[in-house]
Amino acid sequence: MSWKDTRLNQVIATVISNIEVLPHVHLMWLECPSICRETLPGQFVMVRCGEETILRRPLSIHQIEGDRLAILYTVIGKGTQWLATRQPGEGVDILGPLGNGFMVDDDSRNLLLVAGGMGIAPLVFLADKAVAEGRDVTLLYGTANNDRYAVPTGIREVAATEDGSVGHQGMITELVPEYLEATDQTFTCGPLPMLQNIANMSELEERSVQVSLEMRMGCGFGVCYSCTIKTVDGLKQVCKDGPVFELNNIVWEEIRI
Repeated sequence: MSWKDTRLNQVIATVISNIEVLPHVHLMWLECPSICRETLPGQFVMVRCGEETILRRPLSIHQIEGDRLAILYTVIGKGTQWLATRQPGEGVDILGPLGNGFMVDDDSRNLLLVAGGMGIAPLVFLADKAVAEGRDVTLLYGTANNDRYAVPTGIREVAATEDGSVGHQGMITELVPEYLEATDQTFTCGPLPMLQNIANMSELEERSVQVSLEMRMGCGFGVCYSCTIKTVDGLKQVCKDGPVFELNNIVWEEIRI
C-alpha cells in the first residue's frame, strides 16, 4: 500500500501545547485540520519561525491525532528558539504536508524501525499507523545516554545507549542483524554516520530498507535545489523526491548533511 498522494496547504496553526520533553527538545502540538487530513507517515512541514528568519524550517511530522499535529524538534538556533517560546493559543505559519513518505507493503506484518537520537521524530507516526492497522512494530532506539524520548504504547522498544545507562551499551546498529529474520520491512532515520553504517551492513544488501534523510532545505518543494543528493538514478531532491529513499539507491559517499 502506498502512503503518498496528498495536497499542499499553508495555514496558521494554533498552538495547543509546547513542552520541553528533554533537554533542548520540545514537543509541540498544533491544531490544523486541513494538514492533518492530508498527512502521511514520513512527510514533513515547513515552519515559519518568526519575522527575523527568512527561510522556513523543515520539521518531520511526529504524530497525528484527529485534527492535531505534533512536531518534535531540537532548539539549536534562532528559528527553533523562537518556536520554543510559542504559547498555547498563538499561531504558527506552517506549509505542508511535503515530500514523499514511507511505503508499507500490504502483506508486511512485521516492521523493524531503527532510530538514532532525533531520528525518532518521523518514525513514531509510522509506528502509530502501522499498529493501528494491526501490524507488529519493533523499534530499535539508540541514544547517547538516558535522555530518551518516551515512545507510545503498542510499540516493542529495544534500547541502546552509548554510555550503557539504558539497554545495550553501544550503537543501535549493532542490534539490527538479530532482528532481521522476523522482519518484512525495515525503516530508519538518524544521524548521517548511523545511516552510512547501516548502508554498509552486508546483512541488508538484499533487503529493502527505507531511510528518511534529514537535510537543510530552502523552499521545501523542489524550487531551490539546495537539498539535492546523488543517487544511482541520478540527482534527486530530498524535499520533492524524498525525504524517504531506498537505502541502496543513495550514493552515500557523496552525501553531506
